[in-house]
Amino acid sequence: MTSIIVNEHGGPEKYEVTDDSPAGAAGPADGQLQVSLSLAGVNFLDVVQRRGGTPVTAPFAPGVEGVGTVTAVGAGVDGFSVGDRVGWMTGGQGSFSSTALVRADKAVPLPDDIDDEIAVAALMQGITAHYLTTSTFPISAGDVVVVHAAAGGLGQMLTQIAAAKGATVIGTTSTEEKAEIARANGAAHVFGYDDFAEKIREVSSDGEGASVIFDGVGATTFEGDLKTLRTRGTLVVVGNASGPVPAVDVNTLSASGSLFLTRPTVVDHVRTPEELRSRTDEIFEWIRSGDLTVRIGDRFPLAEVAAAFTALESRATTGKIILEH
Repeated sequence: MTSIIVNEHGGPEKYEVTDDSPAGAAGPADGQLQVSLSLAGVNFLDVVQRRGGTPVTAPFAPGVEGVGTVTAVGAGVDGFSVGDRVGWMTGGQGSFSSTALVRADKAVPLPDDIDDEIAVAALMQGITAHYLTTSTFPISAGDVVVVHAAAGGLGQMLTQIAAAKGATVIGTTSTEEKAEIARANGAAHVFGYDDFAEKIREVSSDGEGASVIFDGVGATTFEGDLKTLRTRGTLVVVGNASGPVPAVDVNTLSASGSLFLTRPTVVDHVRTPEELRSRTDEIFEWIRSGDLTVRIGDRFPLAEVAAAFTALESRATTGKIILEH
């Protein structure tokens, strides 16, 4: 059985391939599912774990997101059977492995009409895009929505959902190739990162600026974000690909127009199985209706996990990166 381990924190080279039996091979404990994986998702949360930015300490089994088939059901679990297809984006630490143990309350049954690739791409990024656009800032027609890194996996979903809700979407990207992807997803305007605040104000209604900004870039865009928002606008920091945002003096928010600033996390928006499934149910329905198209950016064999993360962290990729088991 192939599995991945991280023995010390650091860069992508710290992922080590082993043929040892994964921890999940021992069988499920109470409340767990044992799952044979088909695919795992590549996420920035994995990067933060590997770098030592979470309570997960080395050595550890990496991988937080995956899909596969249930091979054993632990005591006290209802609603799942051997042979069921399931997906998860939390509660399944060690998903870069042929077998993983997943908390049953964090697992999502997968419909027959949603294949494994679509499912794994619609979990972490899809659920994140859902709560950002329905809970953090409920988007409605007429809003001006800025999506940084609009060609990334999350950025593409945010753009599509916001456009489907009737918002004017403005994306930022680093290349013209990525700009074309953002436009194809519904962005009305796409700019580079140089002087984006001025450009966005120019194309927004009456020059007022953006209603909301979803920023997964972080350090290099944060200062410009504050200049881009309209009065009482909302800045949602969803990641820090360029580094963490600087410390904020709250008086800056009042001086910039009574702005709102938030840094939400996905785990606080899937606190119960019911909330988790209500979000995935709507995401799957958006996929069926054509309102949301999930795009796979690249595929890597599990043994090439280091290459997959090198690609992710270079910010040269578009769409979801997946690991094939």
